[in-house]
Amino acid sequence: MKNLIIILSIMLGVQWSFGQSDILSPAPAQDMPVVIVGATAHLGNGATIENAAIGFRNGKITFVEKADDTVWTDDHRVIRAEGKHVYPGFISVNTTLGLREIDAVTATRDEREIGMLNPNVRAIIAYNTDSDVIPTLRSNGVLLAQVCPVGGRLSGKSSVVQLDAWNWEDAAYNADEGQHLNWPSAFSYNWRRGTFGKNKRYSEQVTDLDAFFKDAKAYNMLAADAHEVSNLKLEAMRAVFDGDANLYIHVNSAREIQESILFAEKYGITPVIVGGVEAYKIADFLVEHQVPVILNRVTSLPYGTDTDIDMPFKKASVLEDAGVLYCFSVGDFWRERNLAFQAGMSVGFGLDYDAAVAGLTLKTAQILGIDEQVGSIEVGKDATLFISEGDALDYLGNQVTRIFIQGRDVSTENKHKALYRKFNDKYNKD
Repeated sequence: MKNLIIILSIMLGVQWSFGQSDILSPAPAQDMPVVIVGATAHLGNGATIENAAIGFRNGKITFVEKADDTVWTDDHRVIRAEGKHVYPGFISVNTTLGLREIDAVTATRDEREIGMLNPNVRAIIAYNTDSDVIPTLRSNGVLLAQVCPVGGRLSGKSSVVQLDAWNWEDAAYNADEGQHLNWPSAFSYNWRRGTFGKNKRYSEQVTDLDAFFKDAKAYNMLAADAHEVSNLKLEAMRAVFDGDANLYIHVNSAREIQESILFAEKYGITPVIVGGVEAYKIADFLVEHQVPVILNRVTSLPYGTDTDIDMPFKKASVLEDAGVLYCFSVGDFWRERNLAFQAGMSVGFGLDYDAAVAGLTLKTAQILGIDEQVGSIEVGKDATLFISEGDALDYLGNQVTRIFIQGRDVSTENKHKALYRKFNDKYNKD
């Protein structure tokens, strides 16, 4: 009987999915040139154009100019956007989007593997393009995401995906672009006592990590086909040592950030810091070593008892003024739809508006190594952008009315909107 119930549940789930496919199917390729006219265009590179004209053909941007100075051919589909705003697609980073669906249901979670060292794990092959969470992100302007594995010391490889695809192969935008390392913490938490204490195994854990990197470095000094027996874990580090993939180090305290950076540099690697709660304390050190930072969630509590209560909100402004390359993140897959508002909160605490937009778009693309294709509204780049009724960094203004990913006219529909209409009808019947 138990097996029968499970089978029926699966069949009902499949039936429900097919019932939604007419709403959420990926958009077809762009079939004719498009021009968006009259909007305020926030280009993502620090510039803004009032009354802009943005044209794109075959998925690529062909012109970005003042509308008064532009003449387009009659074959263009014209989208009037006076009084509205256009932004490059926001990019979500350090997320398990598509790897987790329902936290309370283990079968819908595929974001981690057992063991401490899993550099050979590829998040992209577990990515679920049919996740109900994905359309909720698109509806708030998030059009690309860095999908990351979690857990252990070396979690595995992340990939950048575009959020309108039939399968993971179609979604892959920059596959296996980085390796994720969870740096040991100098402090440990005692769950029984509810207190923090010194991690007595910190030096041992760093030494073990050093031993693995030494082995991986030695292994990858030879070509892959030069080994009689392939070692998948060591081979997976090759792209990091060659500079073809980022090393993302998840670390928060100032001391540990410095130690992790020096550790990486010993192996010829310039890492990317993820989290970086105390990165503002060593901004000059980060600039000197040219290390970017993926910030943790802005809407969080201060890290220490002596930290300014508003530091999470003004941290981006401090890094901006110091010249550190940074971008915003949320960290929880189901909160990713609120990514833009992380930057909006920072604007309220001293960050320049155009810099905040760049922290969601071009700066993120630079860190991920995809800035030649996406991240700003510039000629030759992918037409991955959206139109909002108002300020997309403000929850009152963020009302996305049109979405384009690589020129494809993507649906703005999502499950939240469908449920709103359903229950709105229920309680507003005559």
